[in-house]
Amino acid sequence: MVCKSFVAASFLALMPAKIRFVSAYATGLVLAKVGHPQRDEPLQTSKEVFLVAEDDQEALTPLFLKPFKNLKGHRFNHHSGLEQHEVNQCCSAIFNSDEGLLEKGCDIAKRLYAKSNHPNIKSGDLCIALIKDIEIDGERTSGLCILKSESVVPFLSISTKDGDLELHTEKGINPERIDKGCLVINHHASKGYYVLTFDRSGGESRFWVRDFLGLVPIADSPFLTNQYADMAVSFMEKEQSTETKSDDSPPWADRRAVSNAVGYFEEKDHFSLQEFEERVLKTPEAKAKFAQHRAKVEEETGSKFDDEFEISKKDINKTKKKLATVMKLDTGVEIKLKPDVVQNPDQVLEHGYDEVRKQKFVKVFYNEDLSG
Repeated sequence: MVCKSFVAASFLALMPAKIRFVSAYATGLVLAKVGHPQRDEPLQTSKEVFLVAEDDQEALTPLFLKPFKNLKGHRFNHHSGLEQHEVNQCCSAIFNSDEGLLEKGCDIAKRLYAKSNHPNIKSGDLCIALIKDIEIDGERTSGLCILKSESVVPFLSISTKDGDLELHTEKGINPERIDKGCLVINHHASKGYYVLTFDRSGGESRFWVRDFLGLVPIADSPFLTNQYADMAVSFMEKEQSTETKSDDSPPWADRRAVSNAVGYFEEKDHFSLQEFEERVLKTPEAKAKFAQHRAKVEEETGSKFDDEFEISKKDINKTKKKLATVMKLDTGVEIKLKPDVVQNPDQVLEHGYDEVRKQKFVKVFYNEDLSG
């Protein structure tokens, strides 16, 4: 079921949170083995909290937090209100009192087990860690780290016995290959906390992000920049594909409109939907179609997109890099155009028709051969 409640426009003032883990340390763990209910595999949870010794905190904590660098922010969401959101309520109880870690940690494991009904979902080991002194926007707070590993790997160890050395083969969890993870930071609790998440098996997987965690993206500057730029590109590509290109059009003509849309984001620091419609979409028909396209994406993501926001230049550069075009001609020649060329092709390319050879041609202007 697609969640239809929307992110408040004022959440986080549309600015991404600044998070640092330098002072963070893990204090206690709840562990579980999460089987598959449809295969009659059981759920086994901790009998007591595993306390992390102070000597082990320095080595163990970075293993928990390393996967959560440079991830997009999310928040818990429920159509009936956050008080009905199970994981949100469990996190609230733990943040209010460390004594709730065992009970509520086990409740989180039970929820994961109950949601693991799809045949493609794998059983695995679950680790729920209470983390102290995470720094977010200059303030220190606690967090709850939820990690699921769905595979074990062999590793070797050498020990001493009777004055000689022995090699042992064991199996365990590779910290570099944790399959799924979530870090709930005790920040903006009334709005569903600030949550980072990942799923190695398929990005924003429906099972982990929506079914189990019940998350929606935070509509901050990077998110909105990505969404609008991607919407603009996909919309313009669709529009261009439905138009009939004339025989005398240059091969790059169908990409120019897409590049112009991205060019708007490059030129501006502040996005205005009204200005974008006037400069890029132009016609009433195109504006109406884009509005329909936007409504569909909003429903899919469960987020309401603001009409104005600060553009994240870093994120628009990522979109721009995807715009490289390869011209594949029937004579076996391929010409790759970088995004800057696609946006301004007339500066270095000329297209025409040779009456003698009865063939089209592309003329390329350049100063120096950089191929080496």
